[in-house]
Amino acid sequence: MIRALNSASDRAAVADMLTRAQDYYQLWKGHAPGPVEVEEVFTATPPGCDPAASHRLGLFVDGTLSGVAELSFGFPAPSDAYLGLMILASQARSQGHGAAFLAQIESLARNAQAQRLYLAVLGANPRGAAFWARMGFVPTGLSRHDAQTGHTIHRLLKAL
Repeated sequence: MIRALNSASDRAAVADMLTRAQDYYQLWKGHAPGPVEVEEVFTATPPGCDPAASHRLGLFVDGTLSGVAELSFGFPAPSDAYLGLMILASQARSQGHGAAFLAQIESLARNAQAQRLYLAVLGANPRGAAFWARMGFVPTGLSRHDAQTGHTIHRLLKAL
């Protein structure tokens, strides 16, 4: 089941899910997720996007929150959608849940009349890059170095 997350009632479940996905946070930020990362699930957006218009989604497998995603609109261009975060607990990976989650996200983006769906992938995450390629995302040619984390981040695109 996929549904909108509630910042009041789902906070503990998000904290637990991020802990079960801490391998990604170790790769990305160099530390386990904590209260800041939980808050970011409910508040983060790309530059210039309206947090109130963003979707904060939860993927539930057998009643347990097993994935979270954030979908925003208007970045990098007004007609675009941006998947700022999609992460699954390690136990939920490689079972088709990511593809199902993404299909729902793409449906929401299409319903909002978005023409393209963008996201970013860490250069240090070849498994993630391979997943996005299987899902039809292609490199845009735009990359940036994140001085805070030391990562090179590549922007990917999928036409909707």
